[in-house]
Amino acid sequence: MPPKKKARVSKTSAKSSKIDDIERTSAAGRKRKAAAPVEKTGEGSQSAGSAIFTCWLMKSEPESRFENGIDVKFGIEDLKALPDQTGCWDGVRNYQARNFMRQMKEGQQAFFYHSNCKEPGIAGIMRIVKEAYVDHTQFDKKDVHYDASSKPDNPKWSMVDVQFQRMMKRFLPLSELKKYHLQHGANGGPLKDMALFARARLSVQPLTAEEFDFILSLEDKEPL
Repeated sequence: MPPKKKARVSKTSAKSSKIDDIERTSAAGRKRKAAAPVEKTGEGSQSAGSAIFTCWLMKSEPESRFENGIDVKFGIEDLKALPDQTGCWDGVRNYQARNFMRQMKEGQQAFFYHSNCKEPGIAGIMRIVKEAYVDHTQFDKKDVHYDASSKPDNPKWSMVDVQFQRMMKRFLPLSELKKYHLQHGANGGPLKDMALFARARLSVQPLTAEEFDFILSLEDKEPL
C-alpha cells in the first residue's frame, strides 16, 4: 500500500475551466509521477526545433516504486480515481519534456503510457485541460521532485492538467509497437521515426497526427 500521505488531486471540475493542481487531498493515497532524468543539455534545448505538434505520449509508472519513502506510482487507474478524473502532470525534470508540455494546447489528446513496469505500453487516452503553468513541487523541500536551483521568481519547471478520456480497447504493448516501428523503418510507414524509439527515455513525447491515428487504429486490430 502507498504511504499514508494525501493525494494531490484537482479541487475543481474540468468543466468549470478552473482545474487546479494535484496538491489537494484524497483518501486514495499519494499518487505521483516519477521525475524523468534531467538531460545534460542546456535549459532551452529542444531537439524538435520549431516543429508544432498536436498529439502527445506521456509516460508514468503504474507500479509502486518508492523515492525517499514516497510511492511515485501513478497509473491510468489512479488518474481515473481522481475527482473529475483530472490531475496535474507534475514532477517532470527534463528540459525537452518540459518544453513539449509548454507547447500543449487545451483540448489536445495524449496517450497515457505505462512505463518502468512488467509490460510497458499504451493504456488509454487523456486530454489536456489546462495549459502549462508553474509546477509547485519544485519549491517543496518535502517533495521528491524538489529542485533547490529553481527560484519562485524564475521557475524552471512547468506542468499541465490532464483528464482521463477512455481506456484503449486493448492495451498496446511496447513490444507490438516496436514490431511496427521496425517494419516501417524498413519499408516505410508512420512509426518509422516515432520518438518512443528515437528518444526512448523522454517522459513526454510528441506525436505527429499520422503516428497518433495509426496507433489508434491498432486497437481494432489483432495483436501483431
